[in-house]
Amino acid sequence: MNAADIHDRAGVPIVLIGALSMTILPNLASAQQSEARLETLTVAGNRLYDMLPSEVTGGYAVDAATVGTRTPASLRDIPQSVTVLSRDYLSDRQFVTLDQAAKYTPGLRTLANDDGRSSIFSRGYEYNEYNVDGLPAPMSSLWGTLPSMAALDRVEIMRGPSGLFNSTSELGGIVNMVRKRPTDTFSGALTGRYGSWNQRYLEADLGGPLDAEGRVRGRVDLALADRDSFVDVKENRNESFYGTLDVDLSDATTLSVAWWRQDKEMVPGNGLPAWSDGTLLDVPRSTFLGADWNRFEGSMDDAFLELTHRFANGGHGRIAARGSWRDADLAYAYSASGADANGDVGMAAIGRTFSQDTLAVDASYSQPFAVLGGISEFVVGSDFKRYDTDYRAWALRNLGTSNVFDHDPSAIVRPGQDYTTANRESEREAGVYSKLTLRPVASLALIGGARLSWYDVDSEATTLATGRTRRDEQSLDAEVTPYAGAVWDIDDAHSLYASYSEVFQPQSALDEQGDLLEPRQGRQYEAGIKGSYRDGALNARLTLFQLTDENRATTPYDENGAPISAYQVASGETRIRGGELELGGELMPGWQWLAGYTYLDTETLSGDEEALFAIMPRHHFTLWNRYDFGGALSGWRVGAGLNAMSEFAFERGGTRVEAPGYGVVDAMVGYDFNESLSATLNVNNLLDKTYYARIATPATFNFYGESRSVVAGIRYTF
Repeated sequence: MNAADIHDRAGVPIVLIGALSMTILPNLASAQQSEARLETLTVAGNRLYDMLPSEVTGGYAVDAATVGTRTPASLRDIPQSVTVLSRDYLSDRQFVTLDQAAKYTPGLRTLANDDGRSSIFSRGYEYNEYNVDGLPAPMSSLWGTLPSMAALDRVEIMRGPSGLFNSTSELGGIVNMVRKRPTDTFSGALTGRYGSWNQRYLEADLGGPLDAEGRVRGRVDLALADRDSFVDVKENRNESFYGTLDVDLSDATTLSVAWWRQDKEMVPGNGLPAWSDGTLLDVPRSTFLGADWNRFEGSMDDAFLELTHRFANGGHGRIAARGSWRDADLAYAYSASGADANGDVGMAAIGRTFSQDTLAVDASYSQPFAVLGGISEFVVGSDFKRYDTDYRAWALRNLGTSNVFDHDPSAIVRPGQDYTTANRESEREAGVYSKLTLRPVASLALIGGARLSWYDVDSEATTLATGRTRRDEQSLDAEVTPYAGAVWDIDDAHSLYASYSEVFQPQSALDEQGDLLEPRQGRQYEAGIKGSYRDGALNARLTLFQLTDENRATTPYDENGAPISAYQVASGETRIRGGELELGGELMPGWQWLAGYTYLDTETLSGDEEALFAIMPRHHFTLWNRYDFGGALSGWRVGAGLNAMSEFAFERGGTRVEAPGYGVVDAMVGYDFNESLSATLNVNNLLDKTYYARIATPATFNFYGESRSVVAGIRYTF
C-alpha cells in the first residue's frame, strides 16, 4: 500500500486544521496572509479528517489522533498525554492481542495473565473500556474481552481522565482502536509465523475497489493465532474475522459498515501461590497450579455503522454506532492458600457463564471559523451507551490440597457444581457535549468544554437455591463534567500545554444501609511540553501530572481495629503524582524509536490503603528501536528493546508480597527480499531473565514473566 491508495475524495484544497489548536500558519505575518487563509478555509474543510492510515505513512510516528478529542488533532495540539502504536510498530513486535502490546507501551502497566485476559493500568488505574473509532464498550480481564490486533491500523492511548467524551470511564484514561479501512486500489498481504511453544500465526488481509468508479470499496482480514505456553498445560487460541465496506454516497458523503468477529479458546491459569509469609516461590517457570480441565471459551461480535459528511463551509458531521455482543464460558481450578512449610496448598475452583449486549451511538458536528484574525473551531455532539450484562457463577473453596513441587493437574477432580448465583446489571448513559477551541493569537489555543450526562444503573443478584433477589438502582441527572486546556506554540517545534479534566465513576459497593455508594470523583491537572521534529516524523513529550480520586469505596474498621466486611464506606481519597518522558518516531533517517520513562508516586490521603496501587512500580522504562540499513546492507533491519521497572509489592491482611525490579531485553532482525516479500525474526527475553512480572496475595495470581522465545515470520504483500 502507498499514499496514493487513499486520497481526498472531495476534490477541493486541503488545509491542516487541528481540532484543539490550529497548526496552519502558526505565525501569520500579515493581515493579507490571514485573509488568504480564511478564504481557503471556507471551501476546504478539515484536512485531518482525511489523515492517512499509519499503514500507509509507515514508521512509528503518527501526526494526529482522535482519542479524547472526538475530532482529529495533531499530537502537539492535544493538551494531554497520548501515545500512538502504529501498524509498523505492531507488526515489528508481532503482537497478537492488546495486552501484549500494552506491556511494552510507555506509561502503561500490564498485569499479565492469559493473552486477551490481562489487566492494563495507567497512572494506577485499570482501563475498563476500549473504544473502536471513538465508540466504547467494556473491557474486562475476567471475561477475556481484550481485543486482538489484526483488524487495526493503530492504537491510540490517552492517559488520565477524559470526561468530556467518556465521563464514566476509569481515571487511567482511554484506549481507542482505529480500524483498518478499505483501500482505493487492490492490495493485500499474507502473513505466516512460527515460534517457540508451537506458536502459529496466519493472516490474510485483502482490500480494494468493488466497482469500476471506485466508489464502493471493501476489505477483509482473517487471522488465526494458536500457541502453547512456557507454562505446562496452558494453551491459547485467538481467531479474528473482520470485514468492512465503504460506499461514497456523494463526493462529500461516505457510508461505512463493518463486522468484527473474535473467538478465544484457552486453558487458563491463575499463576502461582507464594509461601504463607508472602515470600515468592522459587520453582520452575513451567509450573502449573491448575487442573487439566481448566478451560475458557469466549466470543465477541462487533457491528459498526458510520455516516460522515463534509460540508462546503468546512464543517464535518458524523453519525456512528457500534453494537457489541460478548459470550464467555469458563471453569478452572487454582491455588487458594499460601504454601505451608511442605509446599502444600489448598485448591479451589470457579465456574461462570457470561453474556453482554452493548450499544454505543455518537453524533457530532465540528466547524472551523475565523475570529480575532485566526482559525478557531467548535465541536458539538450527543452520545448514548447501553451496557447489559448477565452472568451465573459457582465457586468451591475446598477442592483438596496439592503440592507446588509435585502437582498433578489430572488429579484435580472436576466438581459437579451447579450455578449458585445469577447476576444482571443494566447501565445507561446519555450525554450532550460541546468544546470550543479559541485562538486569540496565532500561537495560543484556549480549549474549553463541558458535558451534561444522564446516568442510570440497576442490578440484580439472585441466590438460585432460594430464589431470593436483591435489586439496587442508582440514577444521576444532568451531571456536569468540565474540561479546560491550553496550548502555546513557543516556536516552530515546541508547545507548552496544560489541562484540567474530570470523570465520575459509579460504584457497585453497598453502604451500611444497603444502598449503592455515590460515584467516585476523579480530577487531573497536567502540564508539559511537546515537540515535533523532522516535519512531524519525530514526536517528544515531557509531562507532569497530579490525579486525585475521591469518594472511593473503602473497608471500615470496628473499635478494635478489625475490618468490617459486611459493607463499605465512601471515604477514600488517593493522590497520584508523577512525570513521563516519551520519544516516538524517526530519530534519524531509517532509525525508528518508541521509548518512555514513567515516575509514579501514590499517597492515600484518607481511607484504607489501596493494595492495588502498590503493584505499580515507581519507575518504569520502555525502549524499542529499529534501524533500516542502506547501501550494501540495503534490505536488512535490526531492532532491540528494553522493558525495565523498579520493585513492586502487594499487601493485604497484614501479609506483604514483594517482587524485585527487573529488566528484559528483546531483539529483532529482518530482511526484505524484494518489495513484496520480507522475513522477520524476533527473540523475546533474549537473556532468558527469570523474574516475577505480576504478584498478588500469597494464595494466587503470582506470575513469572515469559522465558526466552523465538518467533519467525514471513510476509508477502501485493
